[in-house]
Amino acid sequence: MKNYLNYVLITLVFLSTLGCTDDLDTEPIVELSLEELLARDPQAIEGILSRLYASFALSGPDGPGSSDIPDDAGESPFLRGIVNLQDFTADAMKNRWGDNGLDQLTTTSNWTADNKFFRYLYNRIYYTIPQSNNLINVLTAVDVDNEEVVSSEIRFIRALAYYYLIDTFGKGALITDEDFGVTTPVPEASRQDLYTYVESELLAIIPLLPPTNDYGRASRPAAEMLLSKLYLNAEVYTGMEENDNAAQFINRVIDDGGFTLASDFRLNFSADNNTSPEIIFPLIADAVNSQSFGNTTYIVNGSISTETMDPNDFGATQGWTGHRSSKGWYGLFGSSAGELAASSDVRASLFWTNGHNFEMEDYTQWTDGYPSTKFRNTNVNGTSVSTDFSGTDFPLFRLADAYLMYAELALKGAAGTDMNTATNYVNMVRTRSNASTITVSDLDEQFILDERARELNLEGHRRTDLIRFNKFTGSAYIWPWKGGTANGTSIPANYRLFPIPLNALQSNPNLTQNPGY
Repeated sequence: MKNYLNYVLITLVFLSTLGCTDDLDTEPIVELSLEELLARDPQAIEGILSRLYASFALSGPDGPGSSDIPDDAGESPFLRGIVNLQDFTADAMKNRWGDNGLDQLTTTSNWTADNKFFRYLYNRIYYTIPQSNNLINVLTAVDVDNEEVVSSEIRFIRALAYYYLIDTFGKGALITDEDFGVTTPVPEASRQDLYTYVESELLAIIPLLPPTNDYGRASRPAAEMLLSKLYLNAEVYTGMEENDNAAQFINRVIDDGGFTLASDFRLNFSADNNTSPEIIFPLIADAVNSQSFGNTTYIVNGSISTETMDPNDFGATQGWTGHRSSKGWYGLFGSSAGELAASSDVRASLFWTNGHNFEMEDYTQWTDGYPSTKFRNTNVNGTSVSTDFSGTDFPLFRLADAYLMYAELALKGAAGTDMNTATNYVNMVRTRSNASTITVSDLDEQFILDERARELNLEGHRRTDLIRFNKFTGSAYIWPWKGGTANGTSIPANYRLFPIPLNALQSNPNLTQNPGY
């Protein structure tokens, strides 16, 4: 159920706005003391915790036009940053608006430290982390039911924010609840430092989190999934592989989480996806009570245009004429428009082809490339009431991803995995979408990378996957508009990390720029 989100609006009045990279200290996040809040409303803790979860999807406390950070409320929300920096910088998705900064992401070219889209995600990370630190601190001063569980959920939220810092920027200030009251600039923490901290935090809270939790809140499997992702990418992050550890925790997610694949792939991306048995951890959207330009509204409305589509078919009232996929995605289902149309794979049908060209000769032209209709604001059976904002939750972690992670780890020889089980998991994912089954001999690195694209594109994983498979920078893999040319070209190795934003460098003299920028 999405009921807890309604409570966010009640408690937002008690939250103060924190600066982000302009003051990486730890100002209190509540204007009233927690004791006063609890006296007024015993459920205040639940509401503030909900607000922390919502920091990944909402822009601010007073509707879609408000912002927790001194950045554009529409452009800067956390989830929007994940999509921009993970999907539009990779092969699958392109945006045509021509915005200064966003253009550079979609063409993987001319990246600089003053690009506002890098700043947006960095600022969101450093909004969520201090808020989490402060709430952990005030919890120690009051008696709260299930305090250990609540504190562990907050630590999960903080670890998730740090995970995105590790993955995208690679370093930054490491601020914890122990830094309460610190006003001097915090020393720079390396990628290894941040990795070690997040690993230790997740290992500490996994035994404390409940095996199941209310929808939209962190459970033990959610933390195990995050830890497994950290380990899966360890060689990129630290230079040392941790595949055995990744396999240990992904096995726990699969064996003990109680999740099953949704019988209909589309349910995971429809307005009623809160009923999916597959979603391990969602970022919640609500078309009425928690409107945002940065949750799945950005994906749904951005992928629609009245030039070639009817927004009402997707539960929307407007189309923003922005996002199209490229053949880097739909080309995995067929090398031509005819082959794509002939595919029996349900996932191949989730592209709008009418009036559009298979080849993306000009990424600024709406009709070049196919809009993805994977996310929609209609129920899976097609019923809907069109709304300005999307009510479809974003499945940040889901079981199909866990199955494909297991298969990748089995291919790498991780302890606790085997190729027959891996093949079975992949076939469960493919059979669900009416794709043909494979054999053990079909399971190689390229197949896994391609299957992850077929299954998971537009879910915030693609750039990370390409880097892990050594396909992102250089010329090992070329996609349309990579490096700013229609046919694609090599990009430099330093693009494996984003530049540290200028405002962060200016606010903390201990921070240094990433190489190459």
